[in-house]
Amino acid sequence: QVQLVESGGGLVQTGGSLTLSCQASGSDFSDSLMAWYRQAPGNQREMVAQIFKGGTLDYAETVQGRFTISRDRIKNTVTLQMNSLKPEDTAMYYCYAQKKGRPHWGQGTQVTVSS
Repeated sequence: QVQLVESGGGLVQTGGSLTLSCQASGSDFSDSLMAWYRQAPGNQREMVAQIFKGGTLDYAETVQGRFTISRDRIKNTVTLQMNSLKPEDTAMYYCYAQKKGRPHWGQGTQVTVSS
């Protein structure tokens, strides 16, 4: 059974940093698209950062230059380093992986940025 488990969320002040981690199990995602999405109350879920199987990175404009996505193919993990956090970054953050066209989601980890 495929599982994606996020960790690293929490409460941080404006300008602070957090590192989110996602541990995948049940399947090898080393050659798959992996991404981070977020959803704030009342908003649609949106892509924050994604890393393609070839290593290409893609970021939402709102986080470009502040967030960095990376993966460890051996450990089957994907990490999101978030710097210079803003109150508008407050949301539930979800790990996403796609393998053979099938989407997989984690349960989410809450990030709250206080002003």
